[in-house]
Amino acid sequence: MSALKKTVLTVAAAALIPVLTAAPALAGPAVDKEDKQPQPPAAMSTVGGVKLGRPGTQVNLAPGVPVLPKEVTGRSWIVADAESGSVLASHNAHWRLPPASTLKMLFADTVLPKLPRDRSYVVTPQDLARVGEGSSLVGVKEKQAYTVHDLWLGVFLRSGNDAVHVLSSMNGGVGKTVKEMNDRADELQALDTHVVSPDGYDAEGQVSSAYDLTLIARSGMQNKDFREYCSTPRAKFPGEVKPGNKKRSTFEIQNTNRLLTGDYGIPAYQGIAGVKNGSTTHAGATFTGVAERNGKVLLVTVMNPSAKESHAVYKEAARLLDWGFSAAGKVKPVGELVPPKSARTGTGTGESGGNGQTGSGGGDQAAGDSGGRATVAAAGGSGGAGTALAVTGGVLVLLAGGVFLVNRRWPLPELVRRRRQQPPS
Repeated sequence: MSALKKTVLTVAAAALIPVLTAAPALAGPAVDKEDKQPQPPAAMSTVGGVKLGRPGTQVNLAPGVPVLPKEVTGRSWIVADAESGSVLASHNAHWRLPPASTLKMLFADTVLPKLPRDRSYVVTPQDLARVGEGSSLVGVKEKQAYTVHDLWLGVFLRSGNDAVHVLSSMNGGVGKTVKEMNDRADELQALDTHVVSPDGYDAEGQVSSAYDLTLIARSGMQNKDFREYCSTPRAKFPGEVKPGNKKRSTFEIQNTNRLLTGDYGIPAYQGIAGVKNGSTTHAGATFTGVAERNGKVLLVTVMNPSAKESHAVYKEAARLLDWGFSAAGKVKPVGELVPPKSARTGTGTGESGGNGQTGSGGGDQAAGDSGGRATVAAAGGSGGAGTALAVTGGVLVLLAGGVFLVNRRWPLPELVRRRRQQPPS
């Protein structure tokens, strides 16, 4: 072999060394844990606007608009103006993910207007037979009587899957309820949502999105009973009837929404009024909240944050709300929350049940009427738990709405304030 050929072969071999050593990396690169996180689809629904269908963070930053908080790791999130429907910022808004118990908002929006709150029901073994193992429970017992009001407290405060299944039985069964929930999602144009189990328990094919959950919450807040339950920090729940006892015992339940109650190192968020949190193995932590500050009402949803900090879903929701309140009126929206399919254009007043009709479950009561609900604990508590919608003087801000009318302020044209006494110390 000539010296020239040897030289050429040597040079060629040297050139191949980096490629050969890189081959394993090309075949199966070592990735860190963050890179292993699932990625959103390249194309998602564009309901509400084209930008909402794009992966990644969507926000129109401009001079005077505050930058988004860095410590937000949710796979999907959204910040929206509850009154105008403007989406101020989002991240993978239409990514279809397991919703956990935030799906109970759709359950309530669907079923709550149908059942009178004073109706009583004796629980059967069949009612609780399909409650998933490891479910969150409020403590509903077989052969015990509960009112619809009791059961809704169990749904909203303790995220009780047992209460959901009993209410589903009262509504004609789980199968009927699931169908109605899917129909309701379609009516709301929450098209990322597919219901398999009414309680949000992990089930194959059960999904929603940050956009849809926000849309659903906005609809639920049309119903004054929905607003009452989701903003109640704590209440008394019926215990078992003991033989020989004339009076039924009760026990206190506390809302698991930490931004509402202020617990486990999470301070109560100023202006919070609900709405629902959730957590399962597949969904991770999820949360949808609504808050009012200086006359502005915002909705936020965060799904499955990856941060290691404790109770990250609440902390990230609070950061996004803080940003939203500071950015409102300055930032150009990236999309909108669409109205229901059956919404009418115009103006009007009056209360709507969650289905665009006056609810038989109490939706026609006066907004300021407590209805003699002695079992509902007054908003407030020790350690700064405070009122729902913590504003000065113990004022509870309830989000009032008219019928489903679209006039750029659907569905929250005004705020109705009513006072609740602070509980005894």
